[in-house]
Amino acid sequence: MKMAMHTMLFKQAALILIVFSVDIPNLCAQNAQKNIELPGVMITAPTTSSAESTGLKADTIIPSDRLRQKRETNLGDTLAHELGVSSSSFGPGAGRPIIRGQDGERVRVMENSMGTGDISVISPDHAVATETLNATRIEILRGPSTLLYGSGVSGGVVNVLNDRIPDRLFKSPQVHVEGRFNSALEERNGMLTASGSKGQISWNIEGMKRKTNDIHIPGRANPNDPESEIGFVRNSAIDTSNLSAGSAYIGEQGFVGVSVSRLENFYGIPGPEGAKIDMGQTRYGLAGDLDNPLKGFEQLRMRFNYNDYQHKELEQSGVVGSRFKNDELEGRVELTHAPVAQWHGIMGVQLQHRNFTAKGEEAFVPTSLSQSAGIFMVEKRNWQQWQFEIGGRFEHSIHNPRAMMLQTRNFNLYSVSAGAAWKFVDGYQLDLTATRGQRAPNTVALFADGVHIATNTFEQGNSTLNKETSNNFDLALQKTTGRITGRVNLFYNHINDYIFQQSRDSNNDGIADRINDAGILEINAPFLIQDFSQTRARFYGLEAEANIALLPDTLNLRLFTDTVYGRLKNNGNIPRITPQRFGFDLNLTQHKWQGNFNLTRVVHQDRIAVLETETPGYTLMNAEIGYHMRLTQSVNYMLFLQGRNLLDSDIRMHTSFLKDSAPMAGRAIIGGIRGVF
Repeated sequence: MKMAMHTMLFKQAALILIVFSVDIPNLCAQNAQKNIELPGVMITAPTTSSAESTGLKADTIIPSDRLRQKRETNLGDTLAHELGVSSSSFGPGAGRPIIRGQDGERVRVMENSMGTGDISVISPDHAVATETLNATRIEILRGPSTLLYGSGVSGGVVNVLNDRIPDRLFKSPQVHVEGRFNSALEERNGMLTASGSKGQISWNIEGMKRKTNDIHIPGRANPNDPESEIGFVRNSAIDTSNLSAGSAYIGEQGFVGVSVSRLENFYGIPGPEGAKIDMGQTRYGLAGDLDNPLKGFEQLRMRFNYNDYQHKELEQSGVVGSRFKNDELEGRVELTHAPVAQWHGIMGVQLQHRNFTAKGEEAFVPTSLSQSAGIFMVEKRNWQQWQFEIGGRFEHSIHNPRAMMLQTRNFNLYSVSAGAAWKFVDGYQLDLTATRGQRAPNTVALFADGVHIATNTFEQGNSTLNKETSNNFDLALQKTTGRITGRVNLFYNHINDYIFQQSRDSNNDGIADRINDAGILEINAPFLIQDFSQTRARFYGLEAEANIALLPDTLNLRLFTDTVYGRLKNNGNIPRITPQRFGFDLNLTQHKWQGNFNLTRVVHQDRIAVLETETPGYTLMNAEIGYHMRLTQSVNYMLFLQGRNLLDSDIRMHTSFLKDSAPMAGRAIIGGIRGVF
């Protein structure tokens, strides 16, 4: 069975490789020895306005138009259909991105190149404190550039971008609006972003509101429970609002600005407990860029954020069961230097101070003070048909629990990365990247001790855990020009001292220990005892896509597939690994009309860990049609109509703790309008 799966996987990748390499004989006839500028895309990391992608990795940029097609109620589900990305999907209210099987702190989530300041890594039922409705685009970064933002982010970096602090002058005020309705969630949402300038001062105001009811599904919420609801998932409604304001002084050599935002999110946690989370965050930002600050340096960038985050977990009766609070201050300063011996790059320092407190019946993590300080550098150089990139980061991290009998832990973390891109013939590029990164265990892995109701577990930390060391290798072949473009990525990640949770078996009888509300071991007790442990692990797999211009500038076909395998030292599977996916997109642009049709097949997941159950496969069919209207030179609108899950499939996400009780939404019709004036 496994051999057949591997064979099918590589046949699909080989097919895509053949599709976008069919015209290589013609290209080889060209002079491949001439100097060639490697292709790049414009991204904000490492600089907000006009930085160039490293070219060594498949950095993914999702602009606002694509976000309109993909937008869901949380960040993880919004990105869940990007190559190599899935979601933890803990109901509509919470979902965190998972990249190549890596989750938690191995994937750093940022807003405008700074941490979101939430506690979503502590538990999958905690939402990411960023909103995609006002986002101008989202970036997914891998490779050397991730060293700019953290240590041990072996999965990658997700950066949500908006114009909260403007960095330019506007000739006239600009307003962006969007409103939509989703039938499967009975969702009503809307957003407004307004920007303008007066003299040398630019300003920005953003606001959004989302409200849903319990999601509609095609069948029974839990097919193994005859008493579970049919047609909907109880306690899955959301009520979210966000408001922000920012202003900046724009000069000839740069800008400096401030912002303040308030995010409130009240959402239900599907399950028999009927719990709800009432979350609020106030974020204060300071940002500035200065061109040519010193001799030999092209730009100075500074970013500072203070996040005041808190949430209450409400029981079904409305009583507050637990309170969580996270005060976090983060700052970073970067310098882009002029070329030295043809090497061009960035150096900088990053500081973080976090004060976390938890009170109540689910305060399974003690109050703690965490601090980190890091220095980093990333350099690149072009030489003939080659581009080289190297990076390094050193970080010192401290976790200080405010509890008796728990010791402060200190970690020195070293990370290095190197890569090369070879454009061996016009339009074709071969990339090879190697990264060695270290990550400190977080406060949950070190100090957890108590019942975690959201996952029905009793979590037991291990204060003696060592730092985790990952060794990532990526090989990619891409075709960048012509009627057919695409790429195939192969990746392998070997992790020493991989931190994970395993079920306790104190009797060595193959039966996991369980505990009841009174702390007594019982065979049928509700809470599975989970210990944090370490061992070697490896992740490997591939991502492949081919884009075919069937009718240039009018009709485009995209074929894609991705898969990841996760194995522990003893050859056991890592829990909740994303199953293989493959499918196609068909995109049409004709005058004022725009259309999209997507068909994705997710295979049955039988590569499961101990105590996991297999997850059935499903077929997802989506479609969209949009019509652009231009009323004046500066005023235009787009009306759009989408169909999601048109086959009304019963979609169970293997990556979700709630796959057996809270499936994804059934067939949905989405209608909306997006305007710019």
